[in-house]
Amino acid sequence: MIIQMFRPELYHGKTPWNRFEGWYFKIVNKDATEAFAFIPGVFWGNHPQESHSFLQVLEGKTVKYNYHRFSPEVFHATTQSSLRIQVEKNHFSLEGMSLSIDSPQQKVQGSLKFSNRVDWRDKPYSPGSMGYFNFIPFLQCYSHVWAMDMDLSGDLIINGKTYNFDGGKGYGEKNWGNAFPYSWIWIQSNHFSSPTTSLSCSIGHIPLWLTSFRGFLIGLYHESTLYEFTTMKGTKMTINKQGNDVEIILKNKKHGLRIITSSEPDSYILCNGPRDGKMVPLVEESLRSKVFIRLWEEPSGKILLEDWGRACGIEYGGEQMRILN
Repeated sequence: MIIQMFRPELYHGKTPWNRFEGWYFKIVNKDATEAFAFIPGVFWGNHPQESHSFLQVLEGKTVKYNYHRFSPEVFHATTQSSLRIQVEKNHFSLEGMSLSIDSPQQKVQGSLKFSNRVDWRDKPYSPGSMGYFNFIPFLQCYSHVWAMDMDLSGDLIINGKTYNFDGGKGYGEKNWGNAFPYSWIWIQSNHFSSPTTSLSCSIGHIPLWLTSFRGFLIGLYHESTLYEFTTMKGTKMTINKQGNDVEIILKNKKHGLRIITSSEPDSYILCNGPRDGKMVPLVEESLRSKVFIRLWEEPSGKILLEDWGRACGIEYGGEQMRILN
């Protein structure tokens, strides 16, 4: 388990405090008109019949969702070296993915290559996007952004229709632990006016021993610089929610960031997630929303970036009042 603390994207394996692992691959075509998410993973339930591997497929434009369930035996993933994931005939890595799904509900064939991947830059004593939180045992849920941005190439055939992703953009993260948080908000886009800009925003209510706190991992990558707004670095946050959208204002000693989402109620997909020893519908996710960002210097207020992001992923779950102001 030591190597996984410093390489969070690798497979951790079943333990008393690790009941699920899922890797999230979001892919968007060049024009940002088609967005999909593929989530391979494994889940260990309270009873043997509930344990299984899976491949979730989200189609943003058509708001369709498929949960492909497999036996745990067809799931394989590497615990050392470079990440490799296999769920039956479907293969995933940091360099690409190859899909072969043939079910009555959905058929997917094809492969994509990933290049020019931008990591969430870390340090030996603060690995991954969660930093030293990786060293805290028994957290309800852990998260790691393994690709803030990456370039795509290749084609996928989904239910007889061919989708080309040459010149498209990808994003990747991983979640693992005992269950999803009891409340969270997630926002992501890397389709801004500048091709070097990418936003990743995760906010959750985190129980810790006899107490709990609101934790967040928010990174804005722009022109080779990663601006971090995180709990670990003392960032102050205010957040307000109206309907399915939020306004978030973040400030640290050097910078401020404002995030405003814009989504349509009928764009959300209800997806499965781990809770109370089962995989149940509890995740609401949109892949065709928009997000506004404004980055400025503190305390001068000088604006460094102001832009709208397309093909934005927005996700909600649980009791939102736990993390709102």
